[in-house]
Amino acid sequence: MNLEGMKVVLAYSGGLDTSVAIKWLQEKYNAEVITVTVNVGQGDSLEEIEARALKIGASRHYSIDARMEFIDGYVYPAIRANALYEGKYPVSSALSRPLIASKLIEVASKENADAVAHGCTGKGNDQVRFEVTLKALNPAIKIIAPVREWGLTRSSELEYARVKGIPVKVKTNPYSIDQNLWGRSIECGPIENPEAEPPEDAFEWTLNPEKAPNTPEYVTIGFKNGVPVEVNGESMDSASLINYLNIVAGRHGVGRIDHIEDRLVGIKSREVYECPAAVTIIEAHRDLEKMVLTRNELMFKQIVEQWWTYLVYTGLWVEPLRLDLESFINETQKRVDGEVKVKLFKGLAIVTGRSSPYSIYDLKLSTYEEWSTFNQSYAKGFIELWGLQSVASYQLLKR
Repeated sequence: MNLEGMKVVLAYSGGLDTSVAIKWLQEKYNAEVITVTVNVGQGDSLEEIEARALKIGASRHYSIDARMEFIDGYVYPAIRANALYEGKYPVSSALSRPLIASKLIEVASKENADAVAHGCTGKGNDQVRFEVTLKALNPAIKIIAPVREWGLTRSSELEYARVKGIPVKVKTNPYSIDQNLWGRSIECGPIENPEAEPPEDAFEWTLNPEKAPNTPEYVTIGFKNGVPVEVNGESMDSASLINYLNIVAGRHGVGRIDHIEDRLVGIKSREVYECPAAVTIIEAHRDLEKMVLTRNELMFKQIVEQWWTYLVYTGLWVEPLRLDLESFINETQKRVDGEVKVKLFKGLAIVTGRSSPYSIYDLKLSTYEEWSTFNQSYAKGFIELWGLQSVASYQLLKR
């Protein structure tokens, strides 16, 4: 494509890949580069990132605070869906990508840009998450992926940065980190060896469970319509609540995840995450659902949850099926109100109590005490009917 002299909006994290991309886009296309950093709770200094982008050569920089939008529009649906990819990963990075893509399109429209760009490699999932959403929001926009198109490696990027005088943030560890309010992902370096335990210097949000306090700490999470709204009786805004649980659960070693993950592009990778709040909230939410939803709802919702999580992980946030599934999920969440008490201890988040105004649990039916209202005589006929076909079929198979 002939894009000489074009205007490009670049998703800029401030790291090596996107810093190199600014200069590469200018040299390759004689492009005017406008950088965008979306704050989803990654904890970086937005002022430093902006200064770095402008120093490298960006003509303008946008810093967008999207933390509340991230939680309300992306994290909350994930909580309602108990989203754990392959039963482990709370899709923290995956959730942020369509939001960042939408902000890129907004800025591109405002700036009348010809193209948007990102710093993803050709091996990962994020390239798909960005580009599918970008194409859906603006099919006419050009998409450029400098790292993928140029076949860049870390060593070649560092050399390019040295030659071009590009200021890059000096790393003190070998890891590639991506984080937001919902989780922290850790890749590269010694983590790529699946046989070795992750080094302690890879973790920032969680204490080693072996060194966690010897006394458990209890938190009571209040839910309304399937999302957390208070902790220990105190109402909090969504960002504050998640930040609080990240700190509290993290200091008890809760939320360390280490597993072999199937990437969208077909590669198996060893992934390490820190998700203290996500692990704690999902465990509590799932337990509360067991109290208020019927057996059939729970069994079917597990299927829906797997599909919802799969679509999000594989970059199909814009897929209509996601919204279809959410319609079902949201209907079930109208009764997911109540409180869940969780014990945080040595890396574990253990539910120890729950209550709800919509509870189906009936102590008078469940108790084994003599005041139980359950009529045991009904069981004999139920057993006969329940096993009727199975017993008959088994007898035939024995012949």
